[in-house]
Amino acid sequence: MHCTAVRYCFRFSGRICRATYFCKRFYTLKVQGTVRLAKMTDSQFIIPNEVPVANLECKVAFNCLTGKEKRYSHFLSQASWAGGLSVLFQTSAESPVIFILLQKIFKSQTVCELEEAALKAPNGPSKEEFEAMVTYAAAFYSNSGNYKSFGDTKFVPNLPKDKFYAIVKSSAAYAKDSDGIEDLWKSCDDALYSLSRREQQLGLGETGISTYFSSNCTLQDAEIAQKFLNDKEISAYNTRLFKTVDANGAVIYEVRLASSLKTDTPVEEIEKITKCGTFNFDGHTFKVTRGDYAPLMNKMADNLKLAKEHAANEHEATMLKHYINSFTTGSIDAHKDGSRSWIRDKGPVVESYIGFIESYRDPFGVRGEFEGFVAMVNKEMSTKFANLVSNAEKYLPLLPWPKEYEKDRFLRPDFTSLDVLCFATSGIPAGINIPNYDDIRQEEGFKNVSLGNVLSANTKDQKITFLSDEDKELFTKLKAPSFEVQVGLHELLGHGSGKLFQKDENGKLNFDVEAVKHLDSGSKIESWYNHGETWDSKFPVIGSSYEECRAECVGIYLCLNREILSIFGHENQAAEDILYVNWLNMVRAGLLSLEFYTPETKTWRQAHMQARYVILRVLLEAGQGLVQIEKLTGEDGKPDAVMKLDRSKIDTVGKDAIGKFLQKLQLFKSTADFTQGKAMYDKYSAVNDETPEKFLSMRSVVMARKQPRRMFVQPNTLQEGDDITLHEYDASVAGIVQSFVERYPEDEIEDIIKNLWMQDKEHFNF
Repeated sequence: MHCTAVRYCFRFSGRICRATYFCKRFYTLKVQGTVRLAKMTDSQFIIPNEVPVANLECKVAFNCLTGKEKRYSHFLSQASWAGGLSVLFQTSAESPVIFILLQKIFKSQTVCELEEAALKAPNGPSKEEFEAMVTYAAAFYSNSGNYKSFGDTKFVPNLPKDKFYAIVKSSAAYAKDSDGIEDLWKSCDDALYSLSRREQQLGLGETGISTYFSSNCTLQDAEIAQKFLNDKEISAYNTRLFKTVDANGAVIYEVRLASSLKTDTPVEEIEKITKCGTFNFDGHTFKVTRGDYAPLMNKMADNLKLAKEHAANEHEATMLKHYINSFTTGSIDAHKDGSRSWIRDKGPVVESYIGFIESYRDPFGVRGEFEGFVAMVNKEMSTKFANLVSNAEKYLPLLPWPKEYEKDRFLRPDFTSLDVLCFATSGIPAGINIPNYDDIRQEEGFKNVSLGNVLSANTKDQKITFLSDEDKELFTKLKAPSFEVQVGLHELLGHGSGKLFQKDENGKLNFDVEAVKHLDSGSKIESWYNHGETWDSKFPVIGSSYEECRAECVGIYLCLNREILSIFGHENQAAEDILYVNWLNMVRAGLLSLEFYTPETKTWRQAHMQARYVILRVLLEAGQGLVQIEKLTGEDGKPDAVMKLDRSKIDTVGKDAIGKFLQKLQLFKSTADFTQGKAMYDKYSAVNDETPEKFLSMRSVVMARKQPRRMFVQPNTLQEGDDITLHEYDASVAGIVQSFVERYPEDEIEDIIKNLWMQDKEHFNF
């Protein structure tokens, strides 16, 4: 767990208008045969040229590694980046083609060389427009596709389509292979710019696009498939769902597992049985196949085999053996075995995790996006987290639920601060609590990591909105150390706390049904997780955000304990300021979260931000002047707002409100009560003008003052004989582009991606 076809609809003079392409900050509109320009003063669908870029600095930590450790980290990174390409296919139908086009363009010449050629080209771009093209490319690489990893909205180039095409035609790649580049351009140029209602965000059915499902799948199809997966005890984490209709009108569902193997027969010495085959279930035909992203899974497995030769101990070697088996056969059971070995590998110098992990971007909330990371331990910060772990049993009883709702025993995890060497996925989190497998977390444990060089990464000063001048000064000074506390508590005692009431395959419950009482009614517990049910499968769609909300509540609730703050080195007035800024950051984030809400579909596009909005609503409901939103006119003469948090009431009104809400969250989670949990969560997630704050109307203020989210440039490791060297890049959009060009230098990669795209494009009406 971590801390849309070709047109966009407008109402214009009472008639429906449709954008045919996005042109810098203008849409070209066709209105009953006439063409007009409508200026967009601020669009969520572009990445501005001023986007901040930060370096993930890890040179000091990397240079402290031995030669063997460097080789181990290098091959793990290579495996991660190979698997990371599968995210292109998990994002949008056009992402693989856009990736190939960008790679061919930027591999043929440097950004500076391309700029010189483009600016001289007939009808070429302006300097600002060229910068917009490079910014788009950097954002595409950083998000592993053309949808924002944080917010799930599509982004399009911030320059006219003909200017982008002029840049393409001026490239050395076009001069070398005009037919090939022209074909790539024609395969993606419409999708590159299109912003129909459905394409504007990720979603399922008419609410958005998702390539975890074929484009003809609906929420009903996802529900049918989940019932089948539950019945056959098949995890959805590494699957995609494709629906076809035969000549007789019969529906066939293909559940495809990610694996290097494409055959359905069991593999000797790796698996005793395979879950592949054709099944009739509840009147539907299902085919379970494997081989999704096969060549990428094969490259990943090959690099893991090389990494295994440099493993530091038996736990790491066993872990990699199981991972290799998992990516070869598509077995989640093998990945779970690898995760068990990973948990047992305490305090490694080089830490990593790899697989289909987080389900945030699956609209149904059960399929995992690929991620692979490699990092080195930051010993100074890890000492603070180790102290938090050693005192965890003392702090868990402070949470607002009885011991019966807590795990039978707290399995002390590794909790380390890491400097990231490589993080291959659509976005880099600040902290992680994994594995996500409920059975392992409940009985065998987990690990927590805080990504230190992500938290400390510096960018140019960004404008701070919606705070008073006094709060801005304190916020700027203490945001990083307060967030460090929040990440620690969120990951360890948030995601790491709470018991799931379960019934095993023999009908045995893991709690005393006669003694444990319902926290609301005081009666016996009447609902739980049956064998084979998990948190994700029981709480579809809302599960990720609900759990992030629970963990965030734990963080702000426990940070009120001054002893905990002292572990992080904060005492006396410094501790008071840290907890204040932590709560202030949370309520401000609740307001900023409105950027990630889509009014047209009434859906949230980002799990963490929905969670923070819910928390803001809970604190506003507490009343007594704890939190207030003052609406005003800004210095620029435009609508603005200021968040106000009463310091003196955090320990009383605030703690009481969050404590009661947190107890409800845990109650419904423990008892598998999806109906009550969803009703409560939906209530606080609602964005409308029925409250005094009028959040739906206020969203326009938030959108008008939103700031671009920073991007990271990551280093590469290079093998030169037996030596592994670290190659770093400028903290710029050009640096991001160059890092990806050097990350995937082989033409074979582009051929693999093209073949995979051709294989499945029929499923996406592309």
